[in-house]
Amino acid sequence: MNILYINHYAGSPDMGMEFRPYHLSKEWIKMGHKVDIVAADYSHLRINNPTIRKDFDRSNIDGINYYWIRTPKYKGNGLKRIQSMLQFAGKIYIKAKWIAKKFKPDVIITSSTYPLDTYAGQRIRKYRNKARLIHEIHDMWPAVLTEVNGMSKYHPFVVAMQLAENSFCKHADAVVSLPPCSKRYLIKHGMREDKYISIVNGINTEDWEKPEKLNTSTHNILKNLRNQNKFIICFFGSMTNYYSLPELIQAVQALGNENVVVAFVGDGSIKQELEKQANNRYPELFFFLNKIPKKQIPELLKMVDALYVAGVKNSVFKYGICMNKLFDSMMSGKPILYAVDAPNNYIVKYNCGVSVAPGDVSSLKEGINKLYRMSLEERMELGNNGHRAAIKYFTYEKLAKKFEKVF
Repeated sequence: MNILYINHYAGSPDMGMEFRPYHLSKEWIKMGHKVDIVAADYSHLRINNPTIRKDFDRSNIDGINYYWIRTPKYKGNGLKRIQSMLQFAGKIYIKAKWIAKKFKPDVIITSSTYPLDTYAGQRIRKYRNKARLIHEIHDMWPAVLTEVNGMSKYHPFVVAMQLAENSFCKHADAVVSLPPCSKRYLIKHGMREDKYISIVNGINTEDWEKPEKLNTSTHNILKNLRNQNKFIICFFGSMTNYYSLPELIQAVQALGNENVVVAFVGDGSIKQELEKQANNRYPELFFFLNKIPKKQIPELLKMVDALYVAGVKNSVFKYGICMNKLFDSMMSGKPILYAVDAPNNYIVKYNCGVSVAPGDVSSLKEGINKLYRMSLEERMELGNNGHRAAIKYFTYEKLAKKFEKVF
């Protein structure tokens, strides 16, 4: 089949996030399908953005054809980003007939986080009436805008997103949702129940079979802590208000155990605030390390004892979560300290760590102490449970096969 994958932010291992379209496409190519990705030339998620001369310039990345749409650069979530969305979706909509003729898609996947690209997908299908249109949901727009960001449901931008969501619920042939508990919500907005399937994020096994060597600085710091028999809890990723990081520091400070330390690996908007907070009490228990490439994550996780995965309480989590770092943590074979209020709790389901109440420092302190006091064998058993679940259910090979059934 010819698959046309429309994703504004699609990246690759060298460019950076987001990785899901790349990994799914690689697996579909192995199955014998042809994949063309249409993406914007600029994304705030990427480390490196392509340089192009005109719309639909092509790059071939590991057998996947990427076609780039010129869009404006932006910072933050202001008008420039909205302009980028409108230009991306609008240009594809205008060129729908040409796209249908050039790519001859059998499957069209619209997948740009925001739902505006559904209109372009529907128009391409109009000119390629044999094609099947699948809408892929990453974040719950516009619910995230109103429930998390506090925007009015009558804001023109929110209204536009709601109309687009209603449109794909009604007109897409299938809806693939990363949030695994969103079916009821989407039915209320016009989706037939039989259109729905949840396919979460997952693991690229090649990253774990051929990991990149951990940089010397990070390796030496962690090795020194291991030589001192420290119990190392690790948080890796973006340091933002999203991940309940101040509570982790408070819990470790409240515990006051000189053998329990935390390694924060990454960068982010609140990193300096966290460092200041850590320096107020027991600063010797906290280590702030630089961001590392994703390919080094497997080697990083080998050197720690437990992994912290958390999220601040918010109403959007009722639709379920599928953080990339959760699946990496499961794959690592290390126990997970989990503090998220969501209906899909894989830590409980697969018995691969300790689940505590989010945002509750006392509960978090008890969870840390529980992991610390476990025997090495008990912690290994929890970690092995997570690893087995990751291999059985969450590799991109298995997710791509599940997605293929929707074609």
